[in-house]
Amino acid sequence: MQKVLKKITVKYLTDTISSQELSDLKELLRKKENQEIFKEYVKDYYDVNTLLSKPDVDVAYEKLWSAIEKQEKPKRRILPIWSKYAAAAVVVFMFSLSYYFVQNQKPTEVLNTFVEAVEPGGDKAILTFDDGLSVSLEKGKHYNTEDVTSNGEQLVYNKKEDTRISYNYLTVPRGGKFEIILADGTKVWLNSESKLKYPVHFKQGETRKVELVYGEAYFDVSSSENHNGAKFKVVSNLQEVEVLGTEFNIKAYKDDASVYTTLAEGKVAVNNEAFKEVLKVNEQSIISDVKDKIKIKTVNVYNETAWRKGIFSFKGKSLKEIMKALSRWYDIDIIIENKKLEDIQFNGVLSKKLNLEEILVPIKRNINLNYVVYDKKIILK
Repeated sequence: MQKVLKKITVKYLTDTISSQELSDLKELLRKKENQEIFKEYVKDYYDVNTLLSKPDVDVAYEKLWSAIEKQEKPKRRILPIWSKYAAAAVVVFMFSLSYYFVQNQKPTEVLNTFVEAVEPGGDKAILTFDDGLSVSLEKGKHYNTEDVTSNGEQLVYNKKEDTRISYNYLTVPRGGKFEIILADGTKVWLNSESKLKYPVHFKQGETRKVELVYGEAYFDVSSSENHNGAKFKVVSNLQEVEVLGTEFNIKAYKDDASVYTTLAEGKVAVNNEAFKEVLKVNEQSIISDVKDKIKIKTVNVYNETAWRKGIFSFKGKSLKEIMKALSRWYDIDIIIENKKLEDIQFNGVLSKKLNLEEILVPIKRNINLNYVVYDKKIILK
């Protein structure tokens, strides 16, 4: 029943609900337990970090529910009730096209149980020790050794002196995320399809160095002042980042042509073989080759790092970029067959708790998009 309620709610919010489905929604909302589910789901449908911190969000919800009770048949709208009380809601979920694209044929509704069943990712990773032994970490599963403990969502290394240098790897697969606290107190959040190499303990007085083998990671670095001035460096494809104590994001996926470093707090120096640039807060470096000049641009840090808080922020992102992010989080291959669609840009903020079908609905609604499933792959036509 909960799955049915969620499905109808999505159709109402995206303005694709039929008269019969609206009647079904009203009937479901007569039960108190369904009202609570509906309320939480509507909130989750919007930006759970920004919109829900507004004091009038509950008032907006009540107005929305009231409108459903009064509404006799579906009407075209872009959530005027929510926008009245929280203007951000319009852009929070409803995707807007940067330009209008139309094909000659009408979209065909494709209902596929496979897409409906694709659930969002969660806390999971593989910890590999220096001797090659691997341990699977996942939510609800505890793991403890002399050096490290895990509650299934976070990996924490014990701080202690050790002259022996050994390295561990933390690999987060597609459909996963994980947090790690290194022995020096540095916090690292790893996104889907990412791998980090790091020492089990850091030698006192020596530069603290880790390697982002591939993927995306957000670093909250323990200040050098706490480690006798020892610097902290992150090595990744094409570059090395040197910090003293700061917060930054590195995106270095294997299937991306460039490496992106975004500074949230403090100061970092980004190096490749030929150039060195010092980033300021809200700046992003882009490196495409070890010998190319480093490009610098100003960005919105929230949009670049929202993934860490469980949010997709797709401001000005192309359909190609969006589908890459969805493929990693939902652990599903998505192929854009019609190359004309790749560069269409969207604006939207979505909770990563939604299942894949709920993400695809507003995209499909805004452009003439069909998708089919073949051999467990989603093909956009």
